Amino acid sequence: MSNIDVLRHPEKRNKTSNPIQRKPSWIRVKVPNSDTYHETRKIMRELNLVTVCEEAACPNIGECWSKKHATVMIMGDICTRACSFCNVATGKPKALDPLEPINVGLSVSKLGLNHVVITSVDRDDLEDGGAQHFASVISAIRSSAKETTIEILTPDFKDKYNAIDHIINTPPDVFNHNLETVPRLYPSVRPGARYFGSLKLLNEVKTRIPSIFTKSGIMVGLGETRTEIGQVMDDLRSADVDFLTVGQYMQPTSKHARIDRFVTPEEFEGYEKMAKGKGFLLVSATPLTRSSYHAGDDFAKLCAARVAKLAAAQ
Repeated sequence: MSNIDVLRHPEKRNKTSNPIQRKPSWIRVKVPNSDTYHETRKIMRELNLVTVCEEAACPNIGECWSKKHATVMIMGDICTRACSFCNVATGKPKALDPLEPINVGLSVSKLGLNHVVITSVDRDDLEDGGAQHFASVISAIRSSAKETTIEILTPDFKDKYNAIDHIINTPPDVFNHNLETVPRLYPSVRPGARYFGSLKLLNEVKTRIPSIFTKSGIMVGLGETRTEIGQVMDDLRSADVDFLTVGQYMQPTSKHARIDRFVTPEEFEGYEKMAKGKGFLLVSATPLTRSSYHAGDDFAKLCAARVAKLAAAQ
């Protein structure tokens, strides 16, 4: 583990080292270097915004930023949890920036985004887990970029009573909350979360706003079985989730959860067929799929899929 990694993840210093495996050819990506990529980066720095693209070391950053697609991470860059798969730093977060909603709205307008994804670190230190801040950001975007559709990828707001009310009262177009992995692996991969609590959150949002699109994602390559993945799909459909993403887990450092194996493109095709057979409106299952990858295009597909489903039911 490098000195940089130790500074970023001091809580993982004493964990077992898991050597970084060489990536197979199907998940290697080019180093970002386009003019639009640098322009997007410049705007983010000027407005003092954090992106999950950078903090989570997303392999798609070059492609997305070159198309002016970025996922803004609000409420700082320090998380109160220490999930073993995640590259975001863990520690004591700073106070919320009251100007952040306005700056996010300005960045969305300046980039000319048709669709924006807003996510955050876990903020267990806040009374509402940051739900009101999400609502403020949504309102600011609606004010400065009225035509932009909004997708939020939220924490689970665990033990934050009625926190979700803030978002329900100022709803986005897409509500996303990732299950991340199968229940059996939660103690080692996502120890601060509860699988059925996350399912309950997704179900509550859909129940209270039936017209909203709901979305969730999982990683594969952590040691899960195909049967377990199928059960997660069934659980998500029982919560009436519309959109499922499935992507390859990528190990950030030697102190993070080890990659059990690299799942082949053919297996991802199998997961996509399985999920479509279970009734999801939309499925994205590829090695490089991430929650916000191609989110704008996928929103248009979601709308079209819902129209087609309603027409078929008549």
